[in-house]
Amino acid sequence: MTVEEHARRYPEVWRRFSPRETLTRYVWYVSIVFVAVWSVSNLDISWFYFLDAHLQLADLAIRMWPPDVAFTALLLAPLVETIHIATLGTAVTVVIAFPIAFLAARNTTFNAATWFIGRFILVASRSVNTVVWGLLFVAIFGPGPVAGIWAIAFRSIGFMGKLVAEAIEEIDRGAVEAIEATGASRLQVLWIGILPQVLPVIYGTTVYRWDINIRESTVLGFVGAGGIGILLYSSINQFQWREVAVILVAVFGVVVVSELISATVRQRIT
Repeated sequence: MTVEEHARRYPEVWRRFSPRETLTRYVWYVSIVFVAVWSVSNLDISWFYFLDAHLQLADLAIRMWPPDVAFTALLLAPLVETIHIATLGTAVTVVIAFPIAFLAARNTTFNAATWFIGRFILVASRSVNTVVWGLLFVAIFGPGPVAGIWAIAFRSIGFMGKLVAEAIEEIDRGAVEAIEATGASRLQVLWIGILPQVLPVIYGTTVYRWDINIRESTVLGFVGAGGIGILLYSSINQFQWREVAVILVAVFGVVVVSELISATVRQRIT
């Protein structure tokens, strides 16, 4: 069959998208570009400073080199405090978030009111940044690691609670119905039928959130909530860039180690 005969017999040309789908995609593309241009045009950006930004970056790198190695001795205690803040904040989150997750899951909550309360707490927790929580708890407890622990915890509740609540809603109902058929109480159903199914999610989410909290706790010192951020904030304010370089390297090392630990634990869980 020649090309001309094939074209006459099969006039339709395969298209990945229909004309309507193609039009919809182009409308989305144009909308995204419009929103981006509109957002940039409404920001007071001094484009003049971009002209020598690369020179400023090079100058800053020169000021940071070589790092002040003698300053390393002062970093151990703040680094350990940062890890403690992240770990204790995660532990507090486990105690608070998982009961809320059972309230926020449709198949374990008591009624519509408790479901709304659970979801509201999870959304409220995620909508406030860790630094803002830190400012709030510094005002309550004063400067120090206690404020950092509660800031980490209150930020993490929404994250962990949401993932666990979704896992609870996706459990196998067959095992739960079998346990209910034996006349088990509601608490026994939760403990025997539901909790074992979501334990891998709980373990994995806890380790993953701890890894995130290590990163977030490094900046809490900027608002007085303890950790190595206090030293970093002080060094930046005093233009001690060689000290800043040492702190950044130390923070990077801690984050890398926490990432390796988190990845190893989650791999063994799964």
